[in-house]
Amino acid sequence: MIFLLATLGVLGVAASGPIIAATPSVPPMAMAFWRNAIGAVAMAGPVLARNPRTLREAGRREWGWSAVAAVALALHFVCFTTSIRMTSVAAATALVCLQSAWIALFQRLLGIRLPALATLGMVLAFVGVVLITGFDLGGSEEALRGDLLAIAGGALAGAYTLAGSKARETMATGSYTTLCYGMTAALLLALCVVFREPLWGFPLEGWIGILALTVCAQLMGHSIFNHLLSSLGPLTVSTIILLEIPGAAILAAVFLDEQLPAGTYAGLALIMLGLAAVVRGQGRAAVRRRTAELGAD
Repeated sequence: MIFLLATLGVLGVAASGPIIAATPSVPPMAMAFWRNAIGAVAMAGPVLARNPRTLREAGRREWGWSAVAAVALALHFVCFTTSIRMTSVAAATALVCLQSAWIALFQRLLGIRLPALATLGMVLAFVGVVLITGFDLGGSEEALRGDLLAIAGGALAGAYTLAGSKARETMATGSYTTLCYGMTAALLLALCVVFREPLWGFPLEGWIGILALTVCAQLMGHSIFNHLLSSLGPLTVSTIILLEIPGAAILAAVFLDEQLPAGTYAGLALIMLGLAAVVRGQGRAAVRRRTAELGAD
């Protein structure tokens, strides 16, 4: 069942970039708002039907971590959705998937020592980033800005994943996603109002794109990975999400006829290899820590 869920989750998030790129009639923040608003309503229905007091019974800890996750997720969507419109789908997806490296870095800042393999992986991923951004720098300034937004989106995705894993320690998937998506939608609504970004008046294909993004990426992608956080952990989930990189590149090539320089594909491969090493190194370190703790007991 976990394998099936992971497969559906990868297919869902891989479709995110191509759908956003194929729906230019909807502004980035508006698209992010609607996917979260609809997602929150869809998740809230079953949760409130089972227990109408579920959200009121959530404690300060659950609300706190869900709020942190929501802020990170809202800003992540702003960065990622905007970057898709400025650079290639493949490059934006690969750079935003750097969240595994960002998670490792955040943990290092919290005092957790990085194993050598994880450090090597971060170096490889960085080389891949340099390759991609280097080719985009030679192409256009807008593509480079899109790359930088995608990198920022990856850092925010890492913060969202870590905060979500904390919330999911004591919350069911439905309760957490309802809270997180709801607060994310509220934040994005405020941003749309502040920046005067329209929330309606889109053509039919715009609404079709919004619904497709919500079903594929939000409900079938993010919600599945939020569910898997409690059983697999943030680093393992981030590893699985790496499959979004080739998935998005293939979908963009087939449906959007996106052609990239050979060097960009080399950068994508290096990022995937590097991030896989980061997670593998982190996994080995976690096993050693658990073994040491059991030995001490």
